[in-house]
Amino acid sequence: MGNLFCCVQVKQSSVAIKERFGKFNDVLEPGCHCLPWILGSRLAGHLSLRLQQLDVRCETKTKDNVFVTVVASVQYRVLIDNASDAFYKLSNPRTQIQAYVFDVIRASVPKLDLDDVFEQKNKIAKAVDEELEKAMSAYGYEIVQTLIVDIEPDVHVKRSMNEINAAARMRAATNDKAEAEKIIQIKRAEGEAESKYLSGVGIARQRQAIVDGLRDSVAGFAVNVPGTTAKDVLDMILLTQYFDTMKEIGGTSKTSAVFIPHGPGAVHDIATQIRDGLLQASSSAQ
Repeated sequence: MGNLFCCVQVKQSSVAIKERFGKFNDVLEPGCHCLPWILGSRLAGHLSLRLQQLDVRCETKTKDNVFVTVVASVQYRVLIDNASDAFYKLSNPRTQIQAYVFDVIRASVPKLDLDDVFEQKNKIAKAVDEELEKAMSAYGYEIVQTLIVDIEPDVHVKRSMNEINAAARMRAATNDKAEAEKIIQIKRAEGEAESKYLSGVGIARQRQAIVDGLRDSVAGFAVNVPGTTAKDVLDMILLTQYFDTMKEIGGTSKTSAVFIPHGPGAVHDIATQIRDGLLQASSSAQ
């Protein structure tokens, strides 16, 4: 109906190309326009002014001979002042942009090792953006931004990289575990040494206290009972302790049978052995 009355409507965010007798005449902005077809005017086509995006997947090889797939995302739009160039000069702008992306990526990535490709993807994106801007501005297109959104190594290379990373982490974990066990063993040894030292000090003090107590008892008994020697008093104390020990052993319900020599001569030998041991301990402590 619009063509019948020589009227056309151009939607928002787009422009229309007007021709007259097959020759470019004007760029029609959004709104309603009159195209008298009887005077040779016609609508050649429309161009969108919206921001468009093109994702390009490019397979190439790195400097260390690893095949990778680089995914570049190019955002572009038509310049309204050069809409006629964008409409007439390129028949397929997306294919043209893709060709430039392939050219730049396949010229840049082979100069870098695989690790450097990941680290310098912003530089690759900048190189693609500069090349596209320089080439596409002559055709009425503006390159807004170029991003390297993904870098995909070959699946076998990716698996190898994961295994290398896992091995490195396992090695670090093993070293940390061994270091922790070493510290635990050192601390345990230090604790045992300190415990044995304190135990030895306690035993020495206990023996010294026993010797001091016996010496004080012998000295007091010799003073209160004239005519007795220190040896007689010590023998009596030791025999008393011996019989107390035998009483405790016999009075315990769960005590097993204990066979020891018993008699006047045996008791005298036991008393002599105990006295000699205590005297040696006293002399060593002094």
